[in-house]
Amino acid sequence: MAIHRSNDHKLGAMIEINCETDFVGKNDEFLKLARDCAALVAEHDPADVAALSALPMGEGSVESTRTALVGKIGENMSIRRFVRITAKGKLAAYVHGGAKIGVLVDYLGGDDQLGKDLAMHIAATKPKALDSSGVAIDLIESERRIAIEKAREAGKPEALIEKIAEGSIQKFLNEVTLLGQVFVKAEDGKQTIAQLLKAKGASVAGFTLFVVGEGIAKRTNDFAAEVAAQAAAAAQK
Repeated sequence: MAIHRSNDHKLGAMIEINCETDFVGKNDEFLKLARDCAALVAEHDPADVAALSALPMGEGSVESTRTALVGKIGENMSIRRFVRITAKGKLAAYVHGGAKIGVLVDYLGGDDQLGKDLAMHIAATKPKALDSSGVAIDLIESERRIAIEKAREAGKPEALIEKIAEGSIQKFLNEVTLLGQVFVKAEDGKQTIAQLLKAKGASVAGFTLFVVGEGIAKRTNDFAAEVAAQAAAAAQK
């Protein structure tokens, strides 16, 4: 994970490059590749990974540099994803856990400390969206069904079940949305991010959170299961 920001913090880019071991993840040349790629994303705004890979780097391209480093280190590495953001306000950035979590948050008002606090909070709590409008409807409906089932199993009156479900959904939305979450540094343990921003005369336009390898294991397992199923089917023929 690497992040690049312009000096005025108005433009930023974040990139995830995967490798096979933590040892390589800490390698200086690997980290330099990630930083250089993030800078290229900010400067050239490539459309996708293929476009980024074709950009000039060193004596060749990003792809030839990556390939040469793979040969030198003896371990595969791949560019997975990146994001480029032009801020409505200014960008705060945070990288955590040996570059395994990266955050870019676009905020207006407040000061640099607020930006840092917001980015660190996002890294710690991993919200799914800024507010409820960004949470997928199917996820909300799934929570509703679970809440209704639990209420009925607990023997709650049918007339109250919908009200109980709405309360559960609101609690869920507060837990998974940035503005609804309790600020991790709140002295009273109650102040939400929305309340913090109001107190600082600030707002958040948006944020991006990358967690290295997020979702990859599931796809790998699905692929393995698919191969096993194909092998079993072939054996039966």
